[in-house]
Amino acid sequence: MIADVEAMITFLKTGGRTRSVFNGYRPAHLVRDDYLTTGIHHYYDKQEVVLGESVRGTITFISPEEYPHCLWIGKIINIQEASKIVGYAEITNVFNKILLKEDTIN
Repeated sequence: MIADVEAMITFLKTGGRTRSVFNGYRPAHLVRDDYLTTGIHHYYDKQEVVLGESVRGTITFISPEEYPHCLWIGKIINIQEASKIVGYAEITNVFNKILLKEDTIN
């Protein structure tokens, strides 16, 4: 699978998960105020990310054609497990141009 975005991913130390996460983690992401979608995480140079830690990695979303033009560099999206926010991702690169907000396209 080809990644849709690169992001700086941060997991909350308290109030979210109770255990570390690993490459292949598949949480929900609030890509729009009205749309949660699943994404598969891949972390650069790490297999495990402990709570409270930030790591650079990629996210591959499920069916991005359903929520086009909703991301841009610098956007921060919630990472969730059901309604519980477990972290957030700050978008650092958008590889899938269908997701790139139109007024940010060069």
